[in-house]
Amino acid sequence: MTETTGALVIGGILNGLSIARSLGRRGVPVWVTTPPNIKLASCSRYTLRTLHWPEEDCEAQVAYLLELAERYQLDQWVLFPTSDESAALLSRFHAELSRRFRVSTPNWNVLRWAYDKRLTYRLAAEERVDYPSTILPGTEADLDGVSFPFPAVLKPATHASINRFTAEKAWPAANRQELLARYREARDLIPPDLILVQERIPGGGEAQFSYAALCCDGQPIASLTARRTRQYPIDFGYSSSFVETLDIPEIVAPSRRLLAAIRYTGLVEVEYKLDARDGR
Repeated sequence: MTETTGALVIGGILNGLSIARSLGRRGVPVWVTTPPNIKLASCSRYTLRTLHWPEEDCEAQVAYLLELAERYQLDQWVLFPTSDESAALLSRFHAELSRRFRVSTPNWNVLRWAYDKRLTYRLAAEERVDYPSTILPGTEADLDGVSFPFPAVLKPATHASINRFTAEKAWPAANRQELLARYREARDLIPPDLILVQERIPGGGEAQFSYAALCCDGQPIASLTARRTRQYPIDFGYSSSFVETLDIPEIVAPSRRLLAAIRYTGLVEVEYKLDARDGR
């Protein structure tokens, strides 16, 4: 090892590949720790080493990261998450990990507002930021409270467990009968209090926008706005396949209100969809 500070990327998925390429091209040493069946990021010529990632409880994973720092002298290397769960891990154990690493996520009292969609929509309401009509049905009877028109979507509030529902991100429901059937399926996979039912905003990639920024204590240092014209999968995408930067002033102020309210520090992207029916 040299004395150059490097990056330890948690997860070998597409996000990890992007990080490895971006940093590696600038001469930053990049290592990846990932499960054996997810090694896309390991294929990059900029990934200098791939390490096993333990699929154990959070405490064991934190102990593993600290052991890597000790064994390989990775002091002050930057930890980069590539998923909701790895971001939550770094955030929840921010203090412990910061003793050896630089942690790229904010601490948990900040990140939880982005991690849990129930909190995200509460924050949006408090900060007067438009969001789709949403209910939190605790029982089947609560589905009678769906007053917005179909189609609707069911979403998990978090991705703490891995199953069909959380992996697919959202399930569409064309009518009330389908909504009930999908709700019963979702309830078998995650606790009912983690299921959201939401209005589905019409439109495709032409209506999908984002505000991206590097923030310090809720204030943007650098930012841009973009249109996410294509994504994969098409309906509820994990990654964008065609993005173009555009001047979209309408989403700047609401994004800045959200980030200032939670005093966000780090990289962030706030995503929007334009509702052509009312311009919101």
